[in-house]
Amino acid sequence: MKQGFSEKIWTKSFISISLTQFLLFTVFYALMTTLPLFVISDLGETETKAGLVATFMLATAILIRPFSAKIIDRYGKKNILFLAVFAYLLATVLYIFVDAFTPLAIVRLFHGLSFGIVTTVTGAIVADIIPASRRGEAIGYFAMSNSIAMVIGPFIGLGLIHYIAFRGLFIVLSVFMVVAVVSSLMIDAKKLAPRHNISGPIRLSDMFDKNALPISLISVLVGIAYGSILSFVPVYAESLSLAHASSYFFLVYAFVMVLSRPYLGRLFDQKGPRFVLLPSLAVFAIGLFVLSGTHSVFVFMLAAVLIGLGYGTVLPGFQTVIVKQAGVNRSSQAFSTFFTCYDLGIGAGSFLWGAVSSAYGFSNMYLSSGLSIVLAAIMFDMYLVRMKKRVNKTK
Repeated sequence: MKQGFSEKIWTKSFISISLTQFLLFTVFYALMTTLPLFVISDLGETETKAGLVATFMLATAILIRPFSAKIIDRYGKKNILFLAVFAYLLATVLYIFVDAFTPLAIVRLFHGLSFGIVTTVTGAIVADIIPASRRGEAIGYFAMSNSIAMVIGPFIGLGLIHYIAFRGLFIVLSVFMVVAVVSSLMIDAKKLAPRHNISGPIRLSDMFDKNALPISLISVLVGIAYGSILSFVPVYAESLSLAHASSYFFLVYAFVMVLSRPYLGRLFDQKGPRFVLLPSLAVFAIGLFVLSGTHSVFVFMLAAVLIGLGYGTVLPGFQTVIVKQAGVNRSSQAFSTFFTCYDLGIGAGSFLWGAVSSAYGFSNMYLSSGLSIVLAAIMFDMYLVRMKKRVNKTK
C-alpha cells in the first residue's frame, strides 16, 4: 500500500492534460448554460429549440466517437489531441458570427466532431500516465478539472452576458481555447503508450470495447438526467424569479464536487465501487427530487449540494470501472464506448426535457429526471451482482 501511494500522480504531463481538459470544459459548460438563453432571448426561438442546442453538438460527437479510437491508435494520442483541440478552438471562434438558429445548428454540429474526439483522447492519455495502484484517486483528480470547469464556465458565461453580451463572451472563450492549444503541446509523448500501425477496414472491436459496454449503457441514464441540469437550470431559475442564483447553483454544485472527489476517489480504491457509487447515485436522485420542488434560494442551493455530491462521484467512478474491465491497452476503445453512450444520454435528455418542460413544466421534468437515476442505480446494482457471480465461478 505504501509503495503504491508513493507513485507520483502530479507529473508535467498530468498537469498539462488536466489544464487542457479544464479549459475545454470551461468553454463547454459556459456554452451549454448560456446558449439556451441566447436561442430564446437573442434569436427569439422556443424552449424546444433551446434544448436542441445540446442535441446537435452531441449528435456529431456520438457519430465520430466510435471511429476516434482507431484514429487515435493509428496517428498517436498527442497528435490527435492537438488537432482536436485546434478544431475546438475554430468552432468556438465561429460562434462570434452566428446571427440565426440555422448557422448556430451548423456550428454546433461541427463543434461536436472535435468534442467527440478530444474527450476520448484525453481519457486515454490519462490512463497511460497515471500509476495503476492509484487509478481511482488519479482519475478523481483529473475529473476535478471538469468539476472546476463546472464552476468557472457557467459563472463566467452567465456573468459576462450581462456586461459584454453573448458575442463578447464568445471572444473570451476563444482566448481560453488558444491557451488550451498551447497546453496540449506540453504533454510528454514519451510517457504515452506507443501508437499502433493499424491498417485495413474498421472492425467493431476497433470502435467499442465489450467489457465497457454494461457500465456505458447505464451511463445513458445518467446522461439523460444530467442533460436536464446542463440545459435548463438557468431557464428554470428564471421561471422561478431566481435568475440571480443560477450561476451560484453551479458554484455550489462544483465546490462540493471538488471537496468530495479526492476523498471519495481514495475510498473507491480501498472499498470498491459498490461502497461508493450506489450511495452516490442515491444522493444524485434525491438532489433532483429536491430541485423539482424548489421554491426558494435555500432549496435551490440544497439541491446543488446534493447533486454535486452525488453526480460528482458517479462519472469518474464509472470511468475507473471501465478502465479496470477493459485494460489500459484498450483504454481508447473503452472511453469511446463510454462517452458515446453518455453523450447519447445527454443529447437525448436535452431534447426530451425541452419537450417535457414545455408540456408539463420544469418541476415535473426534474422529478422525471430523478427517476432515471433511480433506474440507473438498480441497473448498476444488478451489474455488480452479475460481476460478483462471474468472479466466484472463476475461483
